[in-house]
Amino acid sequence: MTDIRRTILWVIFGFSLVMLWDQWQVYNGKPATFFPSAKQTATAPKGPATATPPTAGASAVPGAAVATAPSAVPGTTAPAASAAPRERITVKTDLMDVVFDTEGATIVQTDFPKLAGDKPGIPFVLLEQGPERVYVAQSGLIGGDFPTHKTVMTATPGERVMKDGQNELAIRFESPVQGGVKLAKTYTFHRGQYDIDVKHEVINAGSAPVSPQLYLQLVRDGNKLPGQSSFYSTFTGPAVYTHEEKFHKVEFSDIEKGKAEVPKAANDGYIAMVQHYFASAWILADGVKRDYFVRKVDNNLYSAGAIATVPPVPPGMQQVVNARFFAGPQEEKMLEHVYPGLDLVKDYGWLTILAKPLYWLLSKLHSFIGNWGFAIMALVLLIKIAFYWLQAKGYESMAKMKAINPKVMQLRERYKDNPQQMQQEMMRIYREEKVNPIGGCLPIFIQIPVFIALYWVLLSSVEMRGAPWIGWIHDLAQPDPYFILPVVMTLSTMLQTALNPVPPDPMQAKMMWFMPLIFSVMFFFFPAGLVLYWITNNVLSIAQQWLINTRMGVPPEFNLPKFK
Repeated sequence: MTDIRRTILWVIFGFSLVMLWDQWQVYNGKPATFFPSAKQTATAPKGPATATPPTAGASAVPGAAVATAPSAVPGTTAPAASAAPRERITVKTDLMDVVFDTEGATIVQTDFPKLAGDKPGIPFVLLEQGPERVYVAQSGLIGGDFPTHKTVMTATPGERVMKDGQNELAIRFESPVQGGVKLAKTYTFHRGQYDIDVKHEVINAGSAPVSPQLYLQLVRDGNKLPGQSSFYSTFTGPAVYTHEEKFHKVEFSDIEKGKAEVPKAANDGYIAMVQHYFASAWILADGVKRDYFVRKVDNNLYSAGAIATVPPVPPGMQQVVNARFFAGPQEEKMLEHVYPGLDLVKDYGWLTILAKPLYWLLSKLHSFIGNWGFAIMALVLLIKIAFYWLQAKGYESMAKMKAINPKVMQLRERYKDNPQQMQQEMMRIYREEKVNPIGGCLPIFIQIPVFIALYWVLLSSVEMRGAPWIGWIHDLAQPDPYFILPVVMTLSTMLQTALNPVPPDPMQAKMMWFMPLIFSVMFFFFPAGLVLYWITNNVLSIAQQWLINTRMGVPPEFNLPKFK
């Protein structure tokens, strides 16, 4: 009976780890490893693309349907006539270079010179518009033949580079009069900030009142990100947040199927595009009525945005709608200051309640130690100390099992033809020796949520990106280039397994070795920071197990299973 229980526990534990990883893939929009459903492969757009402009009088965002009117699909019109030539303008601040297209004053590229890109010597690029990738931020007016993101605008002369000692830099774009309305956009950059103030001025140059609506949208393709791992999954796609409905991710596949759900009306929150380590977001001021929407725009292009209500504009007057645009890394503290709830784009999943305190503690350790690798090791040490007495109970139970293992083996041999009598005698021994057969497993199950939460903290923290540890580890967010850490992790896992009691059943013995080894294979492709955390946990567990065994008078020994 005990052997069966132990076998079941090992199977459940191993199967749970594998299925947890598999469902984490599915949770983030990736195909399941087991029984994946057929899915059409996304293809990159063949040329630069943007959302489709509206027809005159259309009441929907160009190229995207409002959540409350999904069937209102506008047609295509030519851009408004303008003497201004279409051009690209680059604004440089202390943190980023932002490229504008004067067609709609659209943000078509954001470079981060201080953040390393996918290739050495090349800055990281978040927003981009090119032959193989589309990711842009657009805004415009709907509700009439008004200026949209397809209207060519004129940039006013001024500085384009933030100088030393300069704290603000602004660039203004003005559209020609279209439908009796002129739209002016002013982007104001601030030193040390990734968020940009965006002022939309709706100017009535006609002779009749107008009531347009302002739309803000992020348009991007659904292609796989460069360098994205197949062995662990992170979310890429739109996300919506409101104070009432909280954070809600939207899968590209749900948009494709028309199953995406977003808040139909709100007075607060933001619309975002999220990917591993980075995010962009449009943030309207609280109190401004808006409708959020998501929609497939074109071939593999998806749009997510908000439609804001603009008060009626009398002739010769104007209305102003203020917003902010954020594009940058998912630095938790910085995101909290930009907007309450924006830090949720750094998604820890269903264990956020555990993950956020762990990240806070990790960041505090880093501020003291100064090295993220050693901060990870220190955090694991503190967690092991916190769980010391709980885990000690488990190791004590395993040590007792190890001490009575010879008696159990004798009983199995003596009563091998009488299973019922054998189980009765084994239960008698357990009672006399005060041994709980599953006592060594329960403490492990209790600690699993904490270590899963820590796994997500390390996987999602942009601070690991480009952070060195020692020697050959120059980036904790990348796999070990020489596979040294995964090999050490595998050896430590085998050593830990060898210190456990050998189950009498050969099948159980095989399971005890095969499951850790299979689990270790994945770590060859995991970021070095994750592998370092697991090695530290293994080493500390081995030391604790060795100490407890010695204290209980059970000499530590390496038990290798027999596979005959």
